[in-house]
Amino acid sequence: MLPMEELTPRRIVEELDRYIVGQKSAKRAVAVAIRNRWRRQQLPPDIRDEVAPKNIIMIGPTGVGKTEIARRLANLIKAPFIKVEASKYTEVGYVGRDVESMIRDLVELALQMVRAEEARRVEREARHRAEERLLDLLLPLPESDLPGEHAHNLERRRRTREKLRRQLAAGQLDERTVEVPVEESAIPVQIFSSAGIEQMDVDMQNLLERLVPTRTRQRTVSVREARNILIQQETDRMIDRDRIVREAIDRVENTGIVFLDELDKIASRGSDHGPDVSRQGVQRDLLPIVEGSTVATRHGLVRTHHILFIAAGAFHMTKPGDLIPELQGRFPLRVELKELTREDFVRILTEPKNALIKQYQALLETEGVHLTFEPEAVQRIAEVACRVNASTVNIGARRLHTVMEKLLEDLSFEAPAMAGSAVTVTAELVSQKLEEVIKDEDISRYIL
Repeated sequence: MLPMEELTPRRIVEELDRYIVGQKSAKRAVAVAIRNRWRRQQLPPDIRDEVAPKNIIMIGPTGVGKTEIARRLANLIKAPFIKVEASKYTEVGYVGRDVESMIRDLVELALQMVRAEEARRVEREARHRAEERLLDLLLPLPESDLPGEHAHNLERRRRTREKLRRQLAAGQLDERTVEVPVEESAIPVQIFSSAGIEQMDVDMQNLLERLVPTRTRQRTVSVREARNILIQQETDRMIDRDRIVREAIDRVENTGIVFLDELDKIASRGSDHGPDVSRQGVQRDLLPIVEGSTVATRHGLVRTHHILFIAAGAFHMTKPGDLIPELQGRFPLRVELKELTREDFVRILTEPKNALIKQYQALLETEGVHLTFEPEAVQRIAEVACRVNASTVNIGARRLHTVMEKLLEDLSFEAPAMAGSAVTVTAELVSQKLEEVIKDEDISRYIL
């Protein structure tokens, strides 16, 4: 992971280019938005809070890279990231999730992220402590092992312990059973559903977990399982939960990213009845979150003032101007993503670090099958994907997944019996496997 000061807008775009073909304007917009976050952190406190993030609306058809840009960006900067669909939310008081739940979910993701980082930091020490406890379980202290026992007895125990340590490291004791202490709740406390808790806006589950006592019981497990249990217990002892919560909330507030998909589904044309009223209601519920408000979570209050919101939608039937003016004002940046061409498909198949052809080659290599594609075959695959998109529903680059799966269906099935083989995909093979399907538009709707 690069330090934030080294992630210039140009460097961010270069990193995104490794995974996503084209869409330069969208990449530049998100790169500048991320750099502005770093710039904000360098400002004096009196002006820092006044600098609001410049939220972005990405406009473009499905499958052109909107979600992938946001997801790769969050992964690049190791920021808490959540994708939500605007159409899944409803007005407060109606059946469905309230909009504040996206922030609660983002906090939970940040907690998992920070805790995993802390677990990696203490991993070596936690493993060492767990090993010592496991050795104690395998070699209990006998009654004769008292402070006054003879030196030769102590030396014998030390040698036995070191022998067990070597056997443990070599996995020779994995199937032996031991008893380990495990803490568990004395009674079940899952009383309310998460949706019910959200609507009550009170963390009853957390309250009950604190009130209900825990008990320790002995579980008989294999040494392999005992090692994992003890490592987990030692990790929990070594990390500071309160510090993790503080760090997670700080990351959400200052680096969190919410990707709000299907924004066009809640846009309305100003009608004062029917579905438009509900859509406007969802927009008005979203407005305080995007504008900046304080959301109560089970871990404390979270301010949304500096969370970056990236919205996306196809806007086929509506346009961004159909959103309520207040919400439009909270998304000052708009970028349009272009439909993918055949040339784009060729690049998607071959250029990115995670290119589809590279994925299939790696998968089949595990079976000992060496797969290659002639350039003409790649061109033909891209052409087929474009034709199917044009004649059915245009799902963008996702079409390549279904085309490739259909093309390599037989090979994937027979691969275990073909170890040591080399297979070359030619343009003729592509035509043979796919031509009959794309001729029948009705069939291709279901198969591709």
